[in-house]
Amino acid sequence: MTVMRWSPARDLMSLREAMDRLFEESFVRVAEPRPREGRLPIDAYATSEEIVIVAPLPGATPDDVEITLDGDMLTIRAELPAPLENVDYIFQERAYGTFSRTLTLNVPVDRDQIEATFQNGLLTLTLPKAEAVRPKTIKVKAKK
Repeated sequence: MTVMRWSPARDLMSLREAMDRLFEESFVRVAEPRPREGRLPIDAYATSEEIVIVAPLPGATPDDVEITLDGDMLTIRAELPAPLENVDYIFQERAYGTFSRTLTLNVPVDRDQIEATFQNGLLTLTLPKAEAVRPKTIKVKAKK
């Protein structure tokens, strides 16, 4: 019979390796991808002149995006393309399907000057504020 010195670190590594295998087997094997309808993530900020909204739409084209302004309700809807078919994914984390976001604008905007641009997978929507709500600087005159 051989006497071996007990090493807690060795046993701990065995437990860690077992946990790693458990997680890999549970999470790495990806189920069949399925489309989803989700909430479009956005960044929005305001300046004194405009409201700017930026939405990431990787893989989409301008034709895949629909923007509507109905009263003070702004809706951005996009269709992100489905992943490749007939391949066995190791990881499949990018979402696809229909995504939308509806916002209530809290300031009036100049509807005729709204611009939407698409570059490098980012949709940028620029909504100029209406003249009535823009800050106005008033020059002070000295009386003689």
